[in-house]
Amino acid sequence: MSSSALSSSSTSMKIGFVGFGRFAQFLAKTFVRQGHTLHATSRSDYSTLCSQLGIQFYREVTTFLDADNDVVLISTSILSLPEVLRSMPLDRLKKPVLFVDVLSVKEFPREVLLQVLPEESDILCTHPMFGPVSGNDGWRDLNFMYEKVRIRDEDICSNFLKIFESEGCRMLEMTCEEHDRLAAKSQFITHAIGRALGEMEITSTPIDTKGFQTLVQVKDTVMSSSLDLFSGLFMHNRFARQELENLENALHKVKEMLIQETNEEQEKTEC
Repeated sequence: MSSSALSSSSTSMKIGFVGFGRFAQFLAKTFVRQGHTLHATSRSDYSTLCSQLGIQFYREVTTFLDADNDVVLISTSILSLPEVLRSMPLDRLKKPVLFVDVLSVKEFPREVLLQVLPEESDILCTHPMFGPVSGNDGWRDLNFMYEKVRIRDEDICSNFLKIFESEGCRMLEMTCEEHDRLAAKSQFITHAIGRALGEMEITSTPIDTKGFQTLVQVKDTVMSSSLDLFSGLFMHNRFARQELENLENALHKVKEMLIQETNEEQEKTEC
């Protein structure tokens, strides 16, 4: 075990991933480095990759649920969450488990988890505000949001949060509602602008300014994300529609301002 494993008194846990796509793989590498025992199940076959990472992969969700996890981490797409959860035979759980989601919206998974999970299951809603690109060089000073929705076993919850604390994350406890309100103004708007720039097919030029280089980077980062993520950010954050309208109105105001300035300048010239 590396010298950084289980730092800040983080106790080794058994953590099971439901969904093992790019973001889950990104998290799992740090979890493994810290000394936690990982299991995973997913619709796609990640058995070879998991074997390389030292993770037990289960093709069948029933055997995954039999694996005696302390934590079950939900890392599905936003859109597939209800279907995935409702398809799981949760009665196979041997003990109360902490369920953690890492989705980019929060009110939606909170309600689904409360509806579907057994009453004895603890629920922690989280959003690591970083990913494989922004967190590639470490997680120090990167934001990690969480809400303790239903927690009885404080030790398990605390140990899970220490995974991120020990990596230097900025820990932000807030309600799922407040998260979604803020995320609509930040993450969703970033994705909306990046998608718009993608539709414009902007690319680097020989005379790029620093500002334009930043826009290209935003476009490239956003376009590397799935359309399902962007759709989920819009469909399942009730504040997103208003922010999209605000963006549209702002662009219209900018256009009208430019037209007005142009007309006034032309009138001065004609005089």
